[in-house]
Amino acid sequence: MTEPAPKSAELSRSLDPWAKWAAFIGFLLLIGAAVATLMDVLMRWLFNMPIEGWDDLSQLVFAIVIVACFPAGLLQGHNITIRFLGSGLGRRSSHWLEWFGALLTFIFFCMMAWQFVILTVDLHATGDTTMTAEIFTWPWWTVATILVLCCVPIQAVVLIGHSRRAVSGDEPGGTVVPPHDSEAGEV
Repeated sequence: MTEPAPKSAELSRSLDPWAKWAAFIGFLLLIGAAVATLMDVLMRWLFNMPIEGWDDLSQLVFAIVIVACFPAGLLQGHNITIRFLGSGLGRRSSHWLEWFGALLTFIFFCMMAWQFVILTVDLHATGDTTMTAEIFTWPWWTVATILVLCCVPIQAVVLIGHSRRAVSGDEPGGTVVPPHDSEAGEV
């Protein structure tokens, strides 16, 4: 006897720890980049000796910092949403509008992942390096591309959850519901 497929909410919850770790690593990279930038500024000011190549490296680090937060943001539903229309049309209509937003987000991430792959392949093929320090860019963009590619199945899970909720009204949706679900601060 086969077990039923896990509900999207359960799958979202199982993906959430990984997504939070990716965001945490991105946060640590951000803190490291801030410290390095501060050190670079201080060394320029005090000794007229900047950290060689930091300007080049910082641009590559920030690409990873930004995309590392995408999986957690998708799973936790931290998209920019305007819910006054849905609340005015009723609960069921609101679920369908959430589904539509999840569908557009899925399409967006599919297109973005596709473009990231093209960019990374091109950077590797051309042997692209940074201007000053001549650091190869493709390894950094490969990490960013892998993170963006992970967003596609994550958003698919969110979309499936929103689809089930829109159709049946039973599911909590595809996003991870925080323990104290409040809608304070939503517009």
